[in-house]
Amino acid sequence: MTDVTTDNPFFRPSTLPYELPPFADITEEHYLPAFDAGFAEHLAEIKAIAENPEPPTFENTIVAMERAGELLNRVALVFFAQTSTDTSDRLQELEEEISPRWAAHLDAITLDGALFARIDALYERRAELAGVGGAAGAAGAADLAGTADVAGTADVAEAAGGAETAGVAGDAGAAGAAGGTEAAGTAGAPLGPVELRLLEKRYRDFVLGGAKLSADDKARLSELNEQLAALSTEFDRNLLVAKKAGQQVFDSADQLAGMSADAVAAAKENGEAVGLPGKHVISLKSFSNQTELAALEDREARRALLEASLERAWDSNSPVIVKIAMLRAERAALLGFASHAEYAVQDRTAKTTAAVEDLMTRLIPAAVANAGREAKALRGRLPEGQRLEAWDWTYYSEKVRQAEYDVDSEALRPYLELDSVLVNGVFHAAELVYGITFEARPDLVAYHPDVRIWEVFDADGSGIGLFLGDFFARSSKRGGAWMTNYVEQSHLLGQLPVVVNNLNVAKPPVGEPALLTWDEVRTLFHEFGHALHGLFSDVEHPTLAGTNTPRDFVEYPSQVNEMWAEWPEVLANYAKHYRTGEPVPAGLLARMAEAEKFGQGFAVVEVLAAVMLDWAWHSLAVGEDPGDAKAFEEAALERYGLLIPEIPPRYRSSYFAHIWGNGYAAGYYSYLWSEVLDKDTVDWFKEGVGAGAEEAEKVRSIRESGELFRRVVLSRGGSVDLMGAFAEFRGRGPEVEAMLRARGLAG
Repeated sequence: MTDVTTDNPFFRPSTLPYELPPFADITEEHYLPAFDAGFAEHLAEIKAIAENPEPPTFENTIVAMERAGELLNRVALVFFAQTSTDTSDRLQELEEEISPRWAAHLDAITLDGALFARIDALYERRAELAGVGGAAGAAGAADLAGTADVAGTADVAEAAGGAETAGVAGDAGAAGAAGGTEAAGTAGAPLGPVELRLLEKRYRDFVLGGAKLSADDKARLSELNEQLAALSTEFDRNLLVAKKAGQQVFDSADQLAGMSADAVAAAKENGEAVGLPGKHVISLKSFSNQTELAALEDREARRALLEASLERAWDSNSPVIVKIAMLRAERAALLGFASHAEYAVQDRTAKTTAAVEDLMTRLIPAAVANAGREAKALRGRLPEGQRLEAWDWTYYSEKVRQAEYDVDSEALRPYLELDSVLVNGVFHAAELVYGITFEARPDLVAYHPDVRIWEVFDADGSGIGLFLGDFFARSSKRGGAWMTNYVEQSHLLGQLPVVVNNLNVAKPPVGEPALLTWDEVRTLFHEFGHALHGLFSDVEHPTLAGTNTPRDFVEYPSQVNEMWAEWPEVLANYAKHYRTGEPVPAGLLARMAEAEKFGQGFAVVEVLAAVMLDWAWHSLAVGEDPGDAKAFEEAALERYGLLIPEIPPRYRSSYFAHIWGNGYAAGYYSYLWSEVLDKDTVDWFKEGVGAGAEEAEKVRSIRESGELFRRVVLSRGGSVDLMGAFAEFRGRGPEVEAMLRARGLAG
């Protein structure tokens, strides 16, 4: 066992509040020794479980696996989070070494025949173990048996966490998280529905992980997993290099005409930060259409910025993604599936590739037609003889919004100061809906000076956990926005959650405010929805805690939380001019809502293009060579009717971090799939308030609705049938009409 006398901070539980990692004591040199010890310790614990001479029980097998690997989980949570948020050359070297070892370690557990024999024996006896009435419970749990471990990182709007290596602790057992069991799981007592769900999940995970393969096939599977882990790390490294090299440099502030004064100042400050004093530098965000395109008046500046975005990482990542796609197809075939997409949906609420394709093909024609109508309106505003290009779309869309709806996105930014949006908006909404409060903890040290920490309290004053906010972009941080766990909630261990939200807002000059775009406001609310999912977790087993839900469900709670950004009482509380304190001009919210309907064709098409690119790459059959990556991308978009030069995919293949590095392979459809649940739930919240209700009654109704949503959905993680949980509070299953209406696709 580990020698706890060493000074390595990972070798013992943190003594800080809520077991916050002792970041001030952690150095890069602590990681490798902690991983070495963690791997060895975890394998020894697994060996003891597999070779236990006693007959297998839920307690001595499933619960014992949940308890195993405490040290490994502790170091993995911190390490894989840091490589995303504040990496370095040394950390990248370590990641290249650790990622394939991590994959091999997980395979050593999943492919352990003696261990699987014990799980298999329990699975075959699950109805008997459930006792009287348990068989029915087992049948119900089987509907979602084996729900996917969503690496404890949930991204959301942009880059999502978790890696091909499963490195960011979501699989609390295989990844080595400590865990526990319900009291009913002890010897002689019948298993309850939660235990049955955990048992069935373990069984499904092992089967999908290759536990039933022959010895030769297991060996090949391990090779594939190690290669994929290394390639995923290579993709991420190439993308970080491309992010630095692909930044757009402008010699003069005149080229940035149309952008607000503070945005121009931030670009100049960014030039200083990246070693280009006197230049104005726009660093690329993770998605294709950079937000600055809506403001830049200089058409050549727009073209240069968009082309820099669209062309990044092709040279370095094209061969990498082709290899990943082919190896994933081979792995799927080895496990008995026609494609990686078919393999991936086994652990999701969609269940079948046909279900995914049915929704997407239903959306494509309507979205394309909607975008065509928008393009016609934009062409009417172009100078005579000028052709509509991709770098013109968002700029002239903004002109339409200004002219038709009296909405100026740049003029809105002074009302959207980061701290006000966070404290008076995001936190205020959480208190309004769920009764929770926040207290800044400047006494606690995070992993970077820009990161702030808050303690979160329930309505009764009891502590819920810690929330970390890391909002600014930096060269050592990957692009996008995401949520990660540092500590997962567990009743057995007495652990409460520690979660972090990451954004990539441009850091303003010292003394200046950070003013957000409306899209960044929505992203902030979205990511905090993931944080709430982790903070409200109220389960016994970490494997089933918080965001450890199917990939096509995990975006649902975060998308619901976006609704509070424009809820009148919340908006009025945070959207105030950062200098004068004046509220946003009357009627702006209504005009914004109308203006956004105009852009839904573009918005849905760019997302659908990314969805279907993901789907095409992961629908390859074993042995099928996609050839040139760019040519494959173009052919796929044309096949699905989404090859529209004026609307590039939200992510092109070479920088599509969701699917190559962050766990969304054959899963990017999840955003639209979850949106069906989201929009239906937004309608439910609004129905609960009631038209014409008095203000006090509205507040009471929101709290009552929030408590129900928290209890039925947010607190239960993956411990229940999640579609059943939706029906429990909604009174019926989800219906797609609310989503179609919101996207302007109804009819």
